[in-house]
Amino acid sequence: MARLTSLAQAISENVKDGDTVAMEGFTHLIPYAAGHEVIRQGKKDLFLIRMTPDILYDQLIGAGAARGMKFSWGGNPGVGSLHRFRDAVENHWPHPLEIEEHSHAAMANAYEAGAANLPFAMLRGYIGADLPKVNPNIKQVTCPFTGEVLAAVPAIHPDVTIIHALRADRKGNVLLEGIVGVQKEAVLAARRSIVTVEEIVDELNPPSPNSVVLPSWAVTAVVAVPGGAFPSYAQGYYPRSNAFYIAWDEIARDRATFQKWIEENIMKAGPGDFAKHAKKAA
Repeated sequence: MARLTSLAQAISENVKDGDTVAMEGFTHLIPYAAGHEVIRQGKKDLFLIRMTPDILYDQLIGAGAARGMKFSWGGNPGVGSLHRFRDAVENHWPHPLEIEEHSHAAMANAYEAGAANLPFAMLRGYIGADLPKVNPNIKQVTCPFTGEVLAAVPAIHPDVTIIHALRADRKGNVLLEGIVGVQKEAVLAARRSIVTVEEIVDELNPPSPNSVVLPSWAVTAVVAVPGGAFPSYAQGYYPRSNAFYIAWDEIARDRATFQKWIEENIMKAGPGDFAKHAKKAA
């Protein structure tokens, strides 16, 4: 059952060095505040999973928290490359980075398989593609009923999944709506999960047919972190900060500039200061 706690305690208790960690959110509701606390606590040797790693994973990789990453696209959306990710792959700075690249469809199906406690996912995909040549975790299976040859990938079972959501009630039930990506599947596939939310309310009252409610029994820890998705957006709370994504391109290009930003905006801040960071950076 979900426990309402602080961000520092949620990360300390649920993210361990060497863990496989998924932080999901598709343009919307990316868990930046939680990712910053992972960096602040000096977590190391993490194998990161994310369908679309953007600047949050650039920060984690550049800060030395990651040993590897499974992903299906990596970049600064609408801007360009992730310079810290690229530096790690090309120059092994600050550490060498193991990478496992997939398609969006394979990642989504792998999360679905993990949520269903299946060993692998299969899909119609990768036919004529080059990824199977460089990724040994892309296999083929033959349908026992039709003889059709399909692609297969291992199910994703994170040690811990971290997401940001809109609201939670005092029992720990969590509400998501808008673009929800694979957050539900990523939480259900994980051994432990942390959900940061914009606010804690007495009742959720799902406002629309596409709302997703994660029940308390499926979540480990819930933390109120207003603004916790900044610079991504939270529907009904604040817009995406396009200016920050543009600014990040220059910040991340140079190692010294990047390290100075991490020191000033993460290491010198406390877990309760994220709203101040968001306001300053907006």
